[in-house]
Amino acid sequence: MPLPPLSESAIILGADAADWRAAVRLAGRALAASGAARPGYADEMIRMIDEHGPYVVIAPGLALAHARPGPEVLTDGLAVVTLATPVAFGHPHNDPVSVVLGLAISSVSAHLESIAELANVFNDSTAIADLAAAKTADEVMRIMGSSE
Repeated sequence: MPLPPLSESAIILGADAADWRAAVRLAGRALAASGAARPGYADEMIRMIDEHGPYVVIAPGLALAHARPGPEVLTDGLAVVTLATPVAFGHPHNDPVSVVLGLAISSVSAHLESIAELANVFNDSTAIADLAAAKTADEVMRIMGSSE
C-alpha cells in the first residue's frame, strides 16, 4: 500500500505552537484543509494522546498524530507540520518534537498498513532532520516519497 495522499494544502512549514496540543491542532487543520478530515479530527487526536500518553512520539523529534477511523475522517490523508520551535509531548526519550505528522485513515486495516509504510520513510536516518529543515512543500513531498 502506498502512503496516504499528501497534498500541498496539508503541509505547514515553520509553524509556531505553544505546546503539543497546538501542534496537533495544526496537523488537524492541515488534514481538514486537504479534505481528508473534518475540523473535529484534531480533537480526536488530542483525546487519544490525553488517554494513552505520548505514544505518538515515535522517534526523536517526530510525532505521528492520529486517531481511530471514524466519522471525522473523510478520506485517507497525510499532513506534515514542521515547528519553528520544538515542543514537548511528555515522552521520556524522544522529546522535543519538531515534526508532527497527521494521519487520517478511513479503515482499520488501512490504518496499520499506512503506519508501516510511514515507518519505511523513516528508515532513512536523515528524514526527520531533513523534514524539519525543509523550506518548501516540494521538498517535503520529495522526502516523504509522495506526489500529489
